[in-house]
Amino acid sequence: MTPQRTLVFATNNEHKLREIRAIAPEMHILSLADIQCHADIPETASTFQGNALLKARYVKQHYGYDCFADDSGLMVDALHGAPGVHSARYAGEGHDGDANTALLLRNMHDVADRSARFVTVIALIDSEGEHLFEGSIEGSILTAPRGDGGFGYDPVFIPQGYTESFAEMSSEQKNRISHRAIATEHLLHYLSNHFTSQCK
Repeated sequence: MTPQRTLVFATNNEHKLREIRAIAPEMHILSLADIQCHADIPETASTFQGNALLKARYVKQHYGYDCFADDSGLMVDALHGAPGVHSARYAGEGHDGDANTALLLRNMHDVADRSARFVTVIALIDSEGEHLFEGSIEGSILTAPRGDGGFGYDPVFIPQGYTESFAEMSSEQKNRISHRAIATEHLLHYLSNHFTSQCK
């Protein structure tokens, strides 16, 4: 893959942007703001795959760039997969990660089965079509937040095989094992083998 390949990442989430730039330093990643896209792109699909495709298709159709988008979320077994695709809006529109986490813990009060997983799906649209890359990491939900790092549900998620929550880990450690890191690794593998033409 040509060093510093340029792609648009269809997000304005600074946390996600920072993470994926750290995971894939060999790519020159532009955000929606960088291409002057200020639209509130709808995420109305019922799956992570569907939402990722909606965002990537919007950028490709309206701006012409080869691009990728992700949709990520937390799936809790005891809550039948919730918050799932509603992870970012679990406590309702206008609420932040702290409110979402507080609602999750209330809904899991006295629940014995704490098993959960983080899932990321990345949709890439390039000259060869549409492609999906998935990553997930198993873990469990704490009874109270721990740590000041990360974002979203990170303070209450302990990945399987570890004793620290995502929020207690360094960003470097989290970026080696996270769901987003796994999905991005699949994306980079594809790019290194197939993406030989210059992006717009």
